[in-house]
Amino acid sequence: MSTIPEPPKGVNTHEHGPAAPHRVRRPVMRMTWENLTFLHWAYPAEDVQRLLPEGVEAEPWEGKAWVSLVPLYMRVRPPFGPAVPGLTTFPETNVRTYVTGPGGDPGVWFFSLDATNPAAVAAGRTALGLPYFLSKMEFTRAGDSLRYKGRRAGFRAGRASHRIEVEAGEEIAPSDLTDLDHFLTARFRLWSVNRGVVLLSDQEHAPWRLRRATVHALEQDLLEHAGLPGPTGEPIVHVADRMDVRVGAPHIASRWQPALP
Repeated sequence: MSTIPEPPKGVNTHEHGPAAPHRVRRPVMRMTWENLTFLHWAYPAEDVQRLLPEGVEAEPWEGKAWVSLVPLYMRVRPPFGPAVPGLTTFPETNVRTYVTGPGGDPGVWFFSLDATNPAAVAAGRTALGLPYFLSKMEFTRAGDSLRYKGRRAGFRAGRASHRIEVEAGEEIAPSDLTDLDHFLTARFRLWSVNRGVVLLSDQEHAPWRLRRATVHALEQDLLEHAGLPGPTGEPIVHVADRMDVRVGAPHIASRWQPALP
């Protein structure tokens, strides 16, 4: 009887296409992500893995883990009905990486999420165990120039901050998007841990319409506050103008017990 050999460590074994591999037929919320900028850096896989809980594994690309800094403007709506201006519309900046969870499903893991909305911060922490932080943030757009600025509120937050300015360029033709572009952006599952339980949340949206971009200013210490070394080298950059998203209810993937010291 023949056996299938294990793939070598450090080799990506999942295909990441532009389309969602599943449907979210009964969303618990809808989101619109606007004016997104993705800034992606490669990291040694061990630098990322040591920050992940048991059962969640860094998913490498050609031997490297990837971490992304993603500022955007968020609009959150219930399954039916409109968003409520001032309550469900706000800027957000997240630090995320790319992982597989129990069972091997690929998705994203958030190291931090900064937002101006106290209700969103509380809900994300309570319902999903996400590391949300209340921040003072500004976003402006003039033509193709996007500017993001934020600083965490409160002494305990460590006063992490960021200032980013990019200029969006031409749209990338779908045929010109690489496998790495899809690996970094086409993610349709979120992994999190809340009260010792590993949770999985599905998302569904159309393929990204990504634009090239040039970075004019980049100051940040969000990655360092997450426990990562400071990024090195120039990031890979994408900009997206808008994406409508359907979010499914989180469900339990496994129980997690932290290792004893």
